Amino acid sequence: MKIAIFGQFYHKNSDVPVETLLRHLLKKNADIHIERHFFELIHSEIEDDQKYDVFKTFDILDASFDLLISIGGDGTILRAVTFVKDLGIPIVGINAGRLGFLATIPKEYIEKAIDDILNGNYRISERSLLSITTSPENEDIKNMNFALNEIAVSRKDTTSMITVETYLNDEYLTSYWSDGLIISTPTGSTGYSLSCGGPVITPDTNSLTLTPIAPHNLNARPLVITDSTEIKLKVSGRENTYLVSLDSRIATIHNETILTIKKADFNVKMIELLDESFLNTLRKKLLWGEDKRN
Repeated sequence: MKIAIFGQFYHKNSDVPVETLLRHLLKKNADIHIERHFFELIHSEIEDDQKYDVFKTFDILDASFDLLISIGGDGTILRAVTFVKDLGIPIVGINAGRLGFLATIPKEYIEKAIDDILNGNYRISERSLLSITTSPENEDIKNMNFALNEIAVSRKDTTSMITVETYLNDEYLTSYWSDGLIISTPTGSTGYSLSCGGPVITPDTNSLTLTPIAPHNLNARPLVITDSTEIKLKVSGRENTYLVSLDSRIATIHNETILTIKKADFNVKMIELLDESFLNTLRKKLLWGEDKRN
């Protein structure tokens, strides 16, 4: 099995799970590739790192990989998706911090989880994504124009609100006068959208959510729509530019640019162990009161 490993940080919360994962994978007959920057972090932090020299590195992925292991939090998985893109490589998340909705494997169960995955004891959860195009075209967006959690527009360099003129399938909906607007997938419903009062939606639901950010319109509420809907936005405000975020990636857009957002034409495959589920994770979140953004 050809396995990719990705992480963003190596700190006090990640040292034990990283070393546990690498030691266990050394015992397996697998072809292991670590993302180059993460591999350099490991070398700089682990004193006895020579035993890990057998691992290879990667800068980009191709369809020959069978699995990507993300180690960190939910934000690390969102970044990992930019490597996987539309390749169909299954992703599994090891949580090096608090409980996450995407990175669900706790560090105490790394060895068992890896054994289960290598033995095929898991299921695949297909997660839909959003895609975006702009008119005129924006260079910062066009080469990485998708998001797993959400696409959001928000004000920049001002305390004044922006106006987000919104159309659904070319029919005018409303103009949100607010700090911004979030378009969320079911996966992203437990992230930024939830923080702004949006609903929790199960990952297998064929829907999208529009959630205004601090709206001045008192009647503005989150709206759930079918994921076959094409959304068009035109933003105006006192400043000449505003921000568009695709998960953790941000671009600056000029006013009057037309944004077209719709469901992407590919899904991301998330690995779920047989004793875990979205509802199980949701119950733990509600019970433990954990911060949802790990």
